[in-house]
Amino acid sequence: MAKTLGTERHKALIALIIEKREAAGLTQLELARKLGEYQSFVARLESGQRRVDVIEFLELSEILDFDPYKGLRTISRIE
Repeated sequence: MAKTLGTERHKALIALIIEKREAAGLTQLELARKLGEYQSFVARLESGQRRVDVIEFLELSEILDFDPYKGLRTISRIE
């Protein structure tokens, strides 16, 4: 299996998370607090330095109020 950090799909995932956070009107700090994490956790995630696992993705979708399945379908179309 190839490394995933920095791939087009990973970049699309990060862009989706940033878009949804901004649409929710949250700062990185506010999102981090809702996740029970430090702001640096969100910063590393959004800068692409960190992978997002499935459980984290589902939690993000709940907090940011978006359909995780629709998001994954969009990302899965990217090659």
